[in-house]
Amino acid sequence: MADHNEEACRRVDVGISRVFELFGKRWTGPIVSVLMQRPVHFAELRRAIPGISERMLSDRLTELGAAGLVIREVDEGPPLRVAYRLTEAGAAMEPALKELGQWADTYLPPEARGGC
Repeated sequence: MADHNEEACRRVDVGISRVFELFGKRWTGPIVSVLMQRPVHFAELRRAIPGISERMLSDRLTELGAAGLVIREVDEGPPLRVAYRLTEAGAAMEPALKELGQWADTYLPPEARGGC
């Protein structure tokens, strides 16, 4: 039988809390989803995620970089181009994210899934 006392209810899994602190922000999931496919230039990434502003994309990429999940690579050009790719740690999330996607396909009603 589950422990339903007050102390048990206050305990939160720290790892899960940290994951959702990052992935609970709007746009983070779609950005990582695009980057799981391949490294992408900034403009390409923005086009791949309808509705995201340049500022928001830049902010989320900065956060993902600070978390050690994304690397920013500059190609001096000409023209100067910036590409982003997942780090080893970022790429290691792929199995878990695919599992979550499969769960959503199975258990979330179509209107809650978003997309097509």
